[in-house]
Formats: sequence, C-alpha cells, structure tokens
Amino acid sequence: LLNDTKLTELYHGLAVSGGDLLDNMRNLTIFGTNYAFRRLREKVDKKDWRNHGAAAVVNAFYSPLENSIQFPAGILQGTFFSADRPKYMNFGGIGYVIGHEITHGFDDTGRQFDSKGDLRDWWDKTTKQKFLQKAKCIIHQYGNYSVPEVNLTVNGINTQGENIADNGGIKEAYFAYNQWENEFGVEQPLPSLPYSTKQLFWLSAANVWCGKYRPEALKLRVLTGVHSPAQFRVNGPFSNQPEFARDWNCPVGSKLNPDPNQRCAVW
Repeated sequence: LLNDTKLTELYHGLAVSGGDLLDNMRNLTIFGTNYAFRRLREKVDKKDWRNHGAAAVVNAFYSPLENSIQFPAGILQGTFFSADRPKYMNFGGIGYVIGHEITHGFDDTGRQFDSKGDLRDWWDKTTKQKFLQKAKCIIHQYGNYSVPEVNLTVNGINTQGENIADNGGIKEAYFAYNQWENEFGVEQPLPSLPYSTKQLFWLSAANVWCGKYRPEALKLRVLTGVHSPAQFRVNGPFSNQPEFARDWNCPVGSKLNPDPNQRCAVW
C-alpha cells in the first residue's frame, strides 16, 4: 500500500471523476469484473501482495486456498484490541475474532480443503458423519431464531459456516483467557462497574456485534447473508457455553442457560 508504483500498476485503466457517483460506481464495477477475469488467466501465486493488500480494512479473513488466517491492521484497534487495556477485553474482542477465523478451517466449507489448500475429502467417514450430525444441531438452532422486525426466520443452512465459527471462536477465546489468567493471575476489574473479569470478557465479546439495522438491510441479510443478524451472533454462541451461564448465574432453563441437551457444540 505504500508503494505508489505497484498501486499505479494495479489500478491502471480505472477512470474515476469527481462529482459523478453513478459513473464512478459503474466504472468500478466494470474494472473489478475485468480484473477478476484477468486474474483467472494468471499463474497462481499464493504470495501475491494483492491477496493481502487490504491493510486498512476492519475485518478478518480465513483463506481455505492458503490455509491461512489474516488480520489487517484496521481491526487491531477500537472495540477489538488495544495494548493499553485489560487482557479480558482483548481476549473477548480480537480473541473472539481470531477463534472465529481459526474455526472457519473446520466449518462446512473449510473442512473440504486440506493443509495445502487443495479441495479434497480428507476426513474419514466416522469424523465426517459426526461433524454433519453436530452441524445439524446448529442449523436447527439458528433456523428457529425469528426476526420479527421483518417477519422472517434465520436461514440455518446458509449461515451454518459462520455460526459454527462463532461458536468455536468464543469457546477458544474463553479457554485462552482462562489459560492466560492461570499463568499470570487474575486482573483487576474495571472500576465503578459491578462485574467480574469473566463477566467483562463476555461483555467485550458481545460488544463486537453491537449494531442496528435498517429494515431493508436486515431483510437482505436474513434472506441472502451468510452471517446471522448481530443479536444471534451473541445469544446463539453464548447460550451454547455453560461457562457463560455459570459466570452470570443464569437461571436453569432460561434462554441463555438451556437444558444441556438443547445446547449445540460442533467443536
């Protein structure tokens, strides 16, 4: 991104003018489409800088073709991470995201790629059957979440990969923080707040998905998106973690402390 020559080469042929949004959007769409088709005819280079040139993006990625996870500089700040705050906030923030991306390597899509990024059915029959059975639980759980604002329910099949990653991610982040705490000791909670360090971990994780949708955007997300609406990315994974119910003393049988037989866990 700091190499002007490479950026000039990358965007060669793209015409952008001030004051004409429609033409600019059309030109960008055409340029992006032509760029994608052009790369289809290039030799594959997994180390190509263009695959990792989105340093300013506030997002994280798992690449099955590279068997890699990526965390651009843009996400290593704000809600997700800071070197100047307690570890329970970082483990709940960026730790949750890291666990999410790791788990993508073993979701309904990632499991189909081997360590070299090749599309291959490398699991044995028993492992595959157990995974599919556990995934059905996630599909059923999320498929029963209703979104009354748009009179729809979540599509449990379309969102299963992200839901599996959310559930695995929060579990991994929590266990990682427990391990850190066992090694370095219990931190001080935040002043003037009546929450334990474990509760603050959960609050930090929930805060990652804090947001509000316009009705049109919410409907589009439910109908076509691979991510569940934000509230279910909190309530779903948290309700499947007995540690959450224990840390918050949730009544047995409540939405966030269901019967153990109603909990889902793929990983």
